[in-house]
Amino acid sequence: MKDHGVPFSEAMRVWARVAALSFGGPAGQIAVMHRIIVEEKKWIGEQRFLQALNYCTLLPGPEAQQLATYIGWLMHKTKGGLLAGTLFVLPGLLAIMALSWIYVLLGKITIVQGLFFGLKAAVLVIVIEAVLRVGKRALRNNVMVALAAAAFIALFFYDVPFPVVVLTAGVIGFVGGRAGLAPFLAGGGHGKLGDRQLADADSLLGAETPEHARPNVRWSLSIAAVFFALWLVPVAALYVGLGGGNVFTQIALFFSKMAVVTFGGAYAVLAYVAQQAVEHYHWVTAGEMLDGLGMAETTPGPLIMVTQFVGFLAAWREPGGMPPLLAATLGGMLTTWVTFTPCFLWIFFGAPFVEALRANKALGAALGAITAAVVGVILNLAVWFALHVLFARVVEVHALGASIDVPVLSSADLPSLFLALAAAVAVFRFRLGMVPVLLASAAAGTIYALVL
Repeated sequence: MKDHGVPFSEAMRVWARVAALSFGGPAGQIAVMHRIIVEEKKWIGEQRFLQALNYCTLLPGPEAQQLATYIGWLMHKTKGGLLAGTLFVLPGLLAIMALSWIYVLLGKITIVQGLFFGLKAAVLVIVIEAVLRVGKRALRNNVMVALAAAAFIALFFYDVPFPVVVLTAGVIGFVGGRAGLAPFLAGGGHGKLGDRQLADADSLLGAETPEHARPNVRWSLSIAAVFFALWLVPVAALYVGLGGGNVFTQIALFFSKMAVVTFGGAYAVLAYVAQQAVEHYHWVTAGEMLDGLGMAETTPGPLIMVTQFVGFLAAWREPGGMPPLLAATLGGMLTTWVTFTPCFLWIFFGAPFVEALRANKALGAALGAITAAVVGVILNLAVWFALHVLFARVVEVHALGASIDVPVLSSADLPSLFLALAAAVAVFRFRLGMVPVLLASAAAGTIYALVL
């Protein structure tokens, strides 16, 4: 089949290439997509790409994967969206699963322990760098700075639930945008992605909206019903068959909720997942969460694939009569299913109505406020990681209604501190890329473990 001059077989090859090169978190993945889809293949124009990206940033979940789904749907209808979105996830799914097996089967081997010891320090620096990168884009004025500060205080000192923080910021931004207040209407977004500007009219898709991409209420409701069933019927079956206390039911319910409330990008999601998985469900330790993040940072695909590692370890520890490795594999696959199935739902249902969303300044203001709050969310994640990576003991102090984690200075982990400082120098002083820093830190950790 051939749509808009692009054979479906070629689309498969292109999306497989995009997926294989999608390292470095959403910013790097979006840049790769832009270079291949817009600049090289000229499938769609610059303006259409940015409009699709702006829509995806309004949605919960991984925006880069949703953007791939959106473009695939534009080019080759529903099957194109399924192809692009699935291929974008597949390399990370396979890589994280393989690394998870190695982690539980060989994790006590010195060389493996050293590798993950080194990764933790580098990941901490990468999260701090994400605070600065997102902050430069999002904190355009004092009101946005105040939103970020309020989000950090609410999360770090008062344990306000992450969804409440994000939704409150969105409401504030929406109201400010509707009222026409200047701080909420100051622009923003991802900025310019390329120097060469391809006009929509000069792209293979053209400037006109394809027939299948126009609003059709009956089609939208039908596709929504299909994907709601694919997403929630397994969740309901687990709850009825195994009960609410079973680990598989808890995985399905928690990550389904995450798929609905996780606005603001991968690091904001991880702040929510890390604290819930470590402190509430006790599925993983803080160190294991960092190990999983290190895996996701060094493999292709969405950074949110770290959730598969969390689900894997959760079921590994509570196999419920199954062989632990089988239970863990099923737990990881279940996590990925309930995390990404809603992403297809949001695109296939909402994309035909994207024009109305793009024209709404109040919704744009809500997104800007959420992005500002996410700076505080990521800062909370960075501080939380730092406490648990650099110190062996952390005590909880209560004052003025707040609950504060305070490190025991005598428990400082000096090798981790040294590695983190070295990674920080590499990132901030010498501007080395994420993958070289992660690989160098992993190598340093391995050498340290073997020698000492």
